Amino acid sequence: MKELLYRLFDHEYLNKEEAKEVLKNMAAGKYNDVQIAAFISVYLMRNITLDELIGFREALLDMCIPVDLSEYNPIDIVGTGGDNKNTFNISTASCFTVAGAGYKVVKHGNYGATSISGASNVMEAHGVKFTTDIHQLRKSIEESNIAYLHAPLFNPALKTVAGVRKDLSVRTFFNVLGPLVNPVAPKNNMLGVFNLRMGRLYYYMYQRLGGNFSVVHSLDGYDEISLTDEFKVITKFGEQLYVPEEVGFKRAKQEDLSGGNTIEDAAVIFDNVLNNKATEAQKNAVLVNSAFAINTIDPLVSIEEAIEKASVSLESGAAKEKFRKFLEINANK
Repeated sequence: MKELLYRLFDHEYLNKEEAKEVLKNMAAGKYNDVQIAAFISVYLMRNITLDELIGFREALLDMCIPVDLSEYNPIDIVGTGGDNKNTFNISTASCFTVAGAGYKVVKHGNYGATSISGASNVMEAHGVKFTTDIHQLRKSIEESNIAYLHAPLFNPALKTVAGVRKDLSVRTFFNVLGPLVNPVAPKNNMLGVFNLRMGRLYYYMYQRLGGNFSVVHSLDGYDEISLTDEFKVITKFGEQLYVPEEVGFKRAKQEDLSGGNTIEDAAVIFDNVLNNKATEAQKNAVLVNSAFAINTIDPLVSIEEAIEKASVSLESGAAKEKFRKFLEINANK
């Protein structure tokens, strides 16, 4: 590791095989926490390359517990994190909204590393017990339209660096990797990124992987569609800049999307959204992200039609019902 760090500090880059090997060594416990922290810190000072990203991804997928849910043609809706905005769980609430609209979702999530509440935090707050049991995951996606995969259970490498990531409390290349290593490898992905440079890196990666994808970024720095500013959406058809008002939504303020100071605060907001009791800004953020996710799965559904589908899901109670069924299957009895 020492020689590798010297190379990286001297502004060298790893090739794909080197990146793959170092991550496998990390998972095998060959490096201590200080070495891991030093390695991670390199990527706070420079951007990850496509070859490095491919190598890291291949290493994690080689080591993960595979899950085959391909027959459901699900979507994953996720943000990289690392935008330092501490929003409530917008993408997780969007997953259940999309599920309520009749689409299949396979959410790959983790505890918050740079925010108060990650997807796994809000799931645990509701008593969800994480599992790798394929029968339970199938039952969940069949009956509630959503399966939840807690990342550390499916990939030991993510578990070995969890403590370091939490202690650093800054975005790392693991934020970049997380959305790419869903063990299901869904062919539909909606991904939020914290800057446009990262968005284009994902664009190149998704071009290689194929399938349907949308990479979203709000120009004021959110790794999701926040409606606090104009936002860019990159798909296989190209990229487009949207203005909140032009897609039918009022512009929100940053403080409107806060996840609060505790996991309990975030869980209350999450519940309010699914109960259709959230503030207008909170509800709109979930609706617009859900709509672009629906459009990702089926590009023939216009954004206007997708917004209507998402609205019906929340307002009719369908999203709430899918969450209730999800808890019935997955929560501690």
